[in-house]
Amino acid sequence: MPAFPEAAAVSTRDSRLRSNLRHATHTIRAKRAQAVAELADWDRLRSAGAAIKDRTLRHLDHYLVQLEESVTRAGGTVHWAADAAEANRIVTDLVRATGETEVVKVKSMTTQEIGLNEALERAGIHAYETDLAELIVQLGDDLPSHILVPAIHRNRGEIRDIFRDRMASWGRPAPEGLSDRPADLAEAARVHLREKFLRAKVGVSGANFMVAETGTLVVVESEGNGRMCLTLPETLISVVGIEKIVPTWRDLEVFLQTLPRSSTAERMNPYTSMWTGTTDGDGPRSFHLVLLDNGRTDTLADQVGRQALRCIRCSACLNVCPVHERAGGHAYGSPYPGPIGAILTPQLRGLASPLEESLPYASSLCGACFEVCPVAIDIPEVLVHLRERVVEGGTVTLRGTRTVIKPARKHRAERAMMRAARWTFDHPGALRHGQRLLSRTRGLHPGRLPGPGRAWTDTRELPDVPAESFRDWWARTRGDAT
Repeated sequence: MPAFPEAAAVSTRDSRLRSNLRHATHTIRAKRAQAVAELADWDRLRSAGAAIKDRTLRHLDHYLVQLEESVTRAGGTVHWAADAAEANRIVTDLVRATGETEVVKVKSMTTQEIGLNEALERAGIHAYETDLAELIVQLGDDLPSHILVPAIHRNRGEIRDIFRDRMASWGRPAPEGLSDRPADLAEAARVHLREKFLRAKVGVSGANFMVAETGTLVVVESEGNGRMCLTLPETLISVVGIEKIVPTWRDLEVFLQTLPRSSTAERMNPYTSMWTGTTDGDGPRSFHLVLLDNGRTDTLADQVGRQALRCIRCSACLNVCPVHERAGGHAYGSPYPGPIGAILTPQLRGLASPLEESLPYASSLCGACFEVCPVAIDIPEVLVHLRERVVEGGTVTLRGTRTVIKPARKHRAERAMMRAARWTFDHPGALRHGQRLLSRTRGLHPGRLPGPGRAWTDTRELPDVPAESFRDWWARTRGDAT
């Protein structure tokens, strides 16, 4: 994937994409603000959610062992996956053991993170997305661009055309004369998916939360497709990041209030599915939980960056971010777009390529993301922290080992400028003479910076230098030449 600036330079020129994003995000954020305003104790719920997550992360080893014991006691099987390759191998082997070649899936960002669909396809197993937006993305050979609404970059006309052209190759074709009315599109998807629900013997899911004290998994959704995937198949495989754990049912209560309001602007989501192991005659006969690390332990080792693991995937930060609104989710090159992706992806993957190095800069640092986050993740703080890591390098944890990483090459000029600025501010005399020199030569200043600074002034104007510095003005007006 290209670095964020290159990808964003392309997407920001797509006027239809920008129109779709602007309409959708403005609508969602307005409804969310109204839903949140109904709760007089929203700030206390927000603080409670952050505190619960922080306490859980500090004692994650304890709660994960407790979860494994609870799931096993309830009749499930727990598998541990250190990375994406191991998780894909576990799921593929579990599906093969059933003899099936098809699975139905609940919307899951974790399986997108590890590329599970592609891994299953290589093994001759077809994975069918059943969330409406994920279905649109899959039929269109596309990628999700939003946490809550993966097909937010598509309008109704585009969705109709995708259904008409592609549904037949995946199963039941779209009805003749399909219109772009939302009700008609939803009905076409319902009919198309129903035969897959009734035929599939294996379901694959993620989970929004896992309750350690009982081994219960929770999925919240709006369409009912999740309920079908979780109850009809004979085998259920859930792939969940280790940070999705909460200690008790009382803790879960907080998030079942904050997540719906922050994501879909609803007081309560339409479908909340919970399951604990297996029960004879009710639901899947076999349940497997794959607990995924894939960089989460490394993230946990970073005292500033670990707050990204609080995230409950509500997407509120995406809907208020001016950068995401203009660039779109695909520019982030990850299943996690927007502000949360800008801090989560570089930590999960490491600064392995120009893409990850560029993501901490995909922000104006306006702070709107922090204001709406229901678990109070200080995204601007983490962005600045990661920028420092990119520019200065330093000691980080990679795959469980403390490692010293080198500064990014392309930031050499920036490092030199910062060192020069530090020296200047440490020497008041040099600062004073520099300010006077700038004031006296201000008529000669260019409108754009040369060399490495050219990119900065491509989208910004250089501020005018005043006729005299504040220091000289103070001395002149106060009569204190010293």
